[in-house]
Amino acid sequence: MSILVNANTRVLVQGITGFQGRMDTEYSLAYGTKIVCGVTPGRGGERVHNVPTFNTVRSAVSAVPVDASLLYVPATALRDAALEAIDAGIKLMVATTENVPRHDAALIVAEAQRNGVSIIGFNTNGIITPGECKLGGIGGDHPERSYVPGRIGVCSRSGGMSAEISWTLKKAGLGVSTCVSMGGDPITGLMMIDYLRLFESDPATDAMVIFGEPGSAHEQGVASALAAGEFRKPVFAIIAGAFQESYPKGVSFGHVAAMIADEADTATAKRRLLADSGAIVVDGLDALALAVRQRVNAPSVAAR
Repeated sequence: MSILVNANTRVLVQGITGFQGRMDTEYSLAYGTKIVCGVTPGRGGERVHNVPTFNTVRSAVSAVPVDASLLYVPATALRDAALEAIDAGIKLMVATTENVPRHDAALIVAEAQRNGVSIIGFNTNGIITPGECKLGGIGGDHPERSYVPGRIGVCSRSGGMSAEISWTLKKAGLGVSTCVSMGGDPITGLMMIDYLRLFESDPATDAMVIFGEPGSAHEQGVASALAAGEFRKPVFAIIAGAFQESYPKGVSFGHVAAMIADEADTATAKRRLLADSGAIVVDGLDALALAVRQRVNAPSVAAR
């Protein structure tokens, strides 16, 4: 099993005719992802890597069954594109767009929650269930270099660290059930705690790894759930960005959301809170591999 996506997920790509949408569609199709249609207004009737393109989401889902929408849409157009997908009844959206206006992001998330829609992002590199499918740029053209099937769930606020963590687990003889780059914008659809609850319920996941950073309340939500005894499965955490504590407050480094407003936003405070709540907090990738191997009785996978 996996969370959110698997080999049967049928994907619509909004913005399929653009450079990034076209390239990621090619790589995803080669990986086996079922990309069944695309949408670009005014480009209906075209085919991208033999995938039919429609002018609207409504016309696309009327012609082809769809489970998820993958959005490659400029920030100024994302609100209309996302609301169009929600209105068409799509229940999972992967929103790659960065720097989404906060009013638009809040409106989209509120509308998604009212309609039972899950949003990965905003500003996500995507999600992958190794050996089954990938949505977004995650893994690039050769996902197998970093991502192999296994029983560790990964949720990262950084797209790059999604790959680093999964590669580290692979080298340790472990693999990944699902890896999600949850997005680096200040407002995201699903929160980090939402992904961990899905992993907790997934019988094919034995443990969870999170990568966090300064800013936002994602890690605090995880700590609260741990302290409340929500998780049977171990939670491993890497929290980067302590260097940022020597800089003035209110300055973003890397992701837009990586901004320290008060002490609780710092990497040091988050590490302490998570450790006190029962997470296994490690200092780096080598320590992560050792900790997971020591505590999780997961079957080895062949390193390739």
